[in-house]
Amino acid sequence: MRNPINDQDKKRLSAVCGLFCPSCTVYIGTTEDPQRLEDIAERHQQLPEDWTCEGCRSENRCYYCGHHCHMVPCAAEKGLEFCGECDEYPCDALQAFQAERPHRIELWDAQERITKVGYSKWFEEMREHYSCTHCHTINSAYDIACRTCGAEPSCRYAELHKGAIEAYLSKST
Repeated sequence: MRNPINDQDKKRLSAVCGLFCPSCTVYIGTTEDPQRLEDIAERHQQLPEDWTCEGCRSENRCYYCGHHCHMVPCAAEKGLEFCGECDEYPCDALQAFQAERPHRIELWDAQERITKVGYSKWFEEMREHYSCTHCHTINSAYDIACRTCGAEPSCRYAELHKGAIEAYLSKST
C-alpha cells in the first residue's frame, strides 16, 4: 500500500513542464539514495549539495533546474501553473527541452492529462506509471530494472521507452 501524499506535496512534485518529480533520478537520490546523488554530483564535478532537490516547486531545486530551467520563471511571470495553460504552448524552449532526453518523451501527454483531469489525479496516474508492478517502488525513466527488486521492466515508462532510454544511455557512457 502506498503512503498517502497531500495535495500540496503533489503540486510541489508536479513540474511546470509536465515532469513527475518522484521519478527524477536526482529526486530519488535526494530522498532515498545518497549514493545515486553522489554519483550524479561526481559526474558533473560538483558537490552532492548542489544536486539535492525537493521538487520543481520547492525552494531546494537541483543545480540543473535551479540554473537552466526556463519554464518555472516563465510560468511564474505569466501567472501559470503548468506550461500547457500558456497561449504559446508548446514554445520553442519547451520543445527543445523535450527533445533533449528520453525522460521527457511524454511531456505533451502529461500536459494534456493535467489539463483534462488536474494535477492531483495525474500525479496518482504517474505514481502507477513509474512504479514497479512487483514491489511498487517508483523508478526513474533510466532504471531499466527496478532499483529495489530488480524486475524488468522497472515500470511502464521503461517498458514503453526502453529503446530510446538505452540508446541515450549508450551515448552518455
